Amino acid sequence: MSIRFQALFRWFAGPPIRLRLLACLFAVAALLPSASVMADTLHRGVGPEPDSLDLHRAQSLSAINVLRDLHEGLISYSADGQLIPALAERWEVSADGLAWTFWLREEARWSDGQPLTAGDLLAGWRRLLDPATASPQAAWLDRVVGAEAIRRGQAGPEALGVEILSPHQLRIRLLRPTPWFAELLTHPATYPWPGENSLRYSGPFLLEEHVPGAHLHLVRNPAWREADRVRLQAVRWHVIEEPNVELNRYRAGGLHITETIPPGRLDWLRSQVGEELRIAPYLGSFFLAFNVGREPFRDRPGLRRALSLVIDRELLAERVLGAGEIPAHRLIPPGMPGWPTAELPSVDREARLQEARALYRAAGYSEARPLTVELRVNTSLAHRRMSVAVAAMWREHLGVRTRQISEEWKVFVANRRHGRLTEIVRGGWIADWRDPANFLQLFLSDSPLNYSFWRDQRFDELMGQAAEASGPSRIEALVAAEDRLLDQQVIVPLYYYVSRHLVKPDVRGFEDNLMDVHLSRWLWLD
Repeated sequence: MSIRFQALFRWFAGPPIRLRLLACLFAVAALLPSASVMADTLHRGVGPEPDSLDLHRAQSLSAINVLRDLHEGLISYSADGQLIPALAERWEVSADGLAWTFWLREEARWSDGQPLTAGDLLAGWRRLLDPATASPQAAWLDRVVGAEAIRRGQAGPEALGVEILSPHQLRIRLLRPTPWFAELLTHPATYPWPGENSLRYSGPFLLEEHVPGAHLHLVRNPAWREADRVRLQAVRWHVIEEPNVELNRYRAGGLHITETIPPGRLDWLRSQVGEELRIAPYLGSFFLAFNVGREPFRDRPGLRRALSLVIDRELLAERVLGAGEIPAHRLIPPGMPGWPTAELPSVDREARLQEARALYRAAGYSEARPLTVELRVNTSLAHRRMSVAVAAMWREHLGVRTRQISEEWKVFVANRRHGRLTEIVRGGWIADWRDPANFLQLFLSDSPLNYSFWRDQRFDELMGQAAEASGPSRIEALVAAEDRLLDQQVIVPLYYYVSRHLVKPDVRGFEDNLMDVHLSRWLWLD
């Protein structure tokens, strides 16, 4: 018997019964964790370690999710994924769509209590566009007057078309109307800049502790403009790369919300957790990307097509991954507003295999002289299962020998970006805003996110036409650009994402939405 329980029994032996019962209640309460502490800290899975918490260098989804808790921009998301005013209390767009005027909240403060002004936002945009920052998102501001020239080093920061009208009012001038510009402003890359190596935060939470590879512990920011409406005292984002480990942590009570679910266990999970399993449509695509800048895939679209044709997407999504994914044959995911529904390719499996074998032989390969390729992914159970299955299909139908390489996320991202080692890499994109150009811009010749290293004048021209157009003509140009990308066999679309989380019954405020954005400010524990 523990010392504390021995003391409890001695209380029962002494004073009158009423006092003994009262003492018992106090003693039991002392043995239990604080209910308020348990109820006020939300434990969430974040997936891999965030690649960076620098607003202008972060690329991973895990980093973006954490940054949206720590900072906020002019515009944000409601719990159901709708655009709402954030740092800006309101804005107006001119009749020609070229001037956006924002009024910032005068009560906005950094976490150190200092006023948050229009100058902080301008400072952030200038740093984003500075060539020395080397931000992979810098081109997203190209619609702003002067932005492209600045990021290319052809103009100074003063050329940017952002005018500060007062400490809490600014005007942004665009080169052409941009209907999705408001949604762009929800991305952390466009947020106010706290300063180099600064510990200031503009959002509802601030970072109290970061243990790399383990967790990021966020606490409520008392200086935030609506701190009294945030119902959580703290959020702990847990770094867990393996979905099975995350599932075990969830079932043991260590997580309230998972980042994903393990592949191949969808039916089992449905039987075990019922309504705690949340699967919903999501604007995201997963694909393999060829490095067309080096051998063996340079100038060989036929060989690339052969490898694509033999992959059974339906089998991959349903049997290998088995977490609700939708087989994909194109880049742009279904549900994109205004995007036409594409026709599915022929399902004549044998005809596809015969064409693949002919293309493979035409490229100079055979059973006697098989192709040896390298397929590189980041560490993840789902990616390993995908890699093994794809390699098996290539081997069975073509005789291809595949070296499978799995790397920690940061190493993988660096190797994929430099392209000196890569041949085929896993790729994917989650919509930053609801527009097809957000996916297609990855493959522009000068895009820092173009890890296929494809340089195609026709594709760039079509994207340029879309940038100058609006309405149906813009969509036509973007459809033609996607057709060009797919005709040249630059990528192998495999599946469309769905959002998939496990959510404990006591979590409130979690609403499924197409962007799969679930800001911690909207969540609480019952």
